[in-house]
Amino acid sequence: MTHGFDKDFWEQHWRQTGAGGPGSMGGNPPNPYLARETGGLTPGTALDAGCGAGAEAIWLASRGWHVTAADISSEALARAAERAAASEASERLRWVEADLSLWSPDTRFDLVMTHYAHPAMPQLDFYDRIAGWVAPGGTLLIVGHLDAPGPTAHGHEHEHAHGHGHGRGHHPPAEASATPAAITARLDGAEWDILTADEHLRTLTGDGGRAVALRDVVVRATRRR
Repeated sequence: MTHGFDKDFWEQHWRQTGAGGPGSMGGNPPNPYLARETGGLTPGTALDAGCGAGAEAIWLASRGWHVTAADISSEALARAAERAAASEASERLRWVEADLSLWSPDTRFDLVMTHYAHPAMPQLDFYDRIAGWVAPGGTLLIVGHLDAPGPTAHGHEHEHAHGHGHGRGHHPPAEASATPAAITARLDGAEWDILTADEHLRTLTGDGGRAVALRDVVVRATRRR
């Protein structure tokens, strides 16, 4: 299936998957790679590109980061802001409704991260775009999908894990996937130090207690000063 990943797609997506209210989506924990890849960093400014229900942005803010969290969907941002309001981190969060294929921030950040985000532009071009928003000495963290056709990666279960899925019964489409090698090949070795370029297979519990395997890609790089 080919998706446009435009605003209408994501608003409909969040209306459908968030039908049970903010608790059905906004209560999801941040993905497990976030703490692993950023736990040793000194808190500063961060951008969460395609923040969805806000789990990762809120986690960072709760640890002292000042986070700009951007998403194309007003539905997603409403859920994220409601969840953040119940935390002590809300004062360090700024929510921005924006099409990340068009919008650009007015500053660069110590950390730019994205977690399973799919804008209305080619996936690797999107990663190129957000990499340009990393300040010298800053970190780029990309967590995305590996294309896994068949029963091993279903968007619905992924949705309940992260808040970034593709609807019941659909694995992440090929155009929303990228390999670590494809991502790191776009990062100029004269400008970037690659610290992580991994593929991970992990298992979650889906509907009815069914085990669901997910294939993820994790890339972390530091921009040289």
